[in-house]
Amino acid sequence: MKNYTNIFLSGDGGDELFGGYTFRYKKFLELTTENSTTHQKILAYLDCHERDWVPDQELIFGNESKFNWEEIHQILEPYFNNSLSNLTQVFLADYNGKLLHNMQPLYSSIHEHFDIQNITPIQNKELLQFSCEIPNNQKYDYNSNSGKIVLVNLLKKFNIKHLISPKKQGFSVNTINLWNLYGKRTFLHFFDKSRLVEDKVINFDWIDKHISKNNLDVSYVNKFLGILALEIWYRIFITNEVNPDEKLDF
Repeated sequence: MKNYTNIFLSGDGGDELFGGYTFRYKKFLELTTENSTTHQKILAYLDCHERDWVPDQELIFGNESKFNWEEIHQILEPYFNNSLSNLTQVFLADYNGKLLHNMQPLYSSIHEHFDIQNITPIQNKELLQFSCEIPNNQKYDYNSNSGKIVLVNLLKKFNIKHLISPKKQGFSVNTINLWNLYGKRTFLHFFDKSRLVEDKVINFDWIDKHISKNNLDVSYVNKFLGILALEIWYRIFITNEVNPDEKLDF
């Protein structure tokens, strides 16, 4: 696409500001009540991100990583230890976590690397303020499990609703197929002598315990693919032994 232009318009922020993560809202509201404690809501919120972690998550990391669930709970605590409604707390956590400290830094690095100017109209000051002022029922409807209601109404008004999918697409990549086709083979190639393991970032015992299993649960497949990506990044930017322009073909 950059062959045509280096300026792009994106809808980044639409999900966080106007209620696009319907699958998370529904599950969180089913797991919590008005009487849930802050800690219970933090655990429920993490449970709504089950694709991001595995049951033995703390065993993945080596001594240099110092992974600690308690530190993660402390980061999330301000978003759930307040007088806001349960749903508004999720909006707050998503905005501060997903958007500000996950997607924006990641996308900014990609744009900088490829010399791309990305324009995000939804994140302008006026819309940020507007998204904080409209009621939750203009963002998400629990009964129909539909989100971004105010934006959908705009599409209806201008008769262009047919241009979007009726349901949130979410993470649509079939990672099981990816793993079986060449993901596992690629992982084994790089982790024959893993720099992450050598530098005690990742725990070899955890890898050894799960890598040989057939029919791995998708959460473990996703975790292995994430670790593989980290290994390649580590070799490019930390150990400087892989050329970023090199095609991974072996």
